[in-house]
Amino acid sequence: MSTELARLLQLASPTLPVGAFSYSQGLEAAIEAGIVHDRASAEQWIAELLELSVACMEAPILVRLVAASGAGDHAAAARWNEDFLASRETSELRAETVQMGYSLRSLLAQLDGAAALEAMEEPSFPAAFAYAAAQWRIAPHDALVAYLWAWLENQVIAAVKTVPLGQTDGQRILLSLGDRLEAIAGEAESIDDAALGSYGPGLALLSSVHETQYSRLFRS
Repeated sequence: MSTELARLLQLASPTLPVGAFSYSQGLEAAIEAGIVHDRASAEQWIAELLELSVACMEAPILVRLVAASGAGDHAAAARWNEDFLASRETSELRAETVQMGYSLRSLLAQLDGAAALEAMEEPSFPAAFAYAAAQWRIAPHDALVAYLWAWLENQVIAAVKTVPLGQTDGQRILLSLGDRLEAIAGEAESIDDAALGSYGPGLALLSSVHETQYSRLFRS
């Protein structure tokens, strides 16, 4: 196994101590509202969020952040980080990416040092992930697919816990949606700056409701 592959697996691992397990990104609210209630509806929710939101905004910005970090262009990285933070629809979704970015920055500082990230006031999780990928010389395309996989796996883990689903159902969703990641990565790499933007009004509404939901397991 090459060093780059080992580092890639480390970044995409659910054991990465950034707190991803504590977030559902609106899925818990969708379950509470009855929109998600079984494997089929969970897969549909996750697929639509992946293709209508993550693939159109988060993934393309990660592409740009990886390029900026690899080139040592700290100004460009800061600008794209600010754009991503501004795109978060609710305070809890913004707080999520800031907390995960802070946690990954702290981890990287202990492992390799992260001077460029220290200069960024509020690094989002994509910004910190991109910095790690560049520092560890992970191929940009591989980093993007790994990021998408980590996002997908976290959504499935949240669904297994909360719907609830059996482990086999969770693996079926991963198998089905995992097949789409290569195509989604290709689209994210080719999208123009002017076309950036996500369309997730349902996510925004449910996330707003989730912020004051009486009983919940997740922070978003």
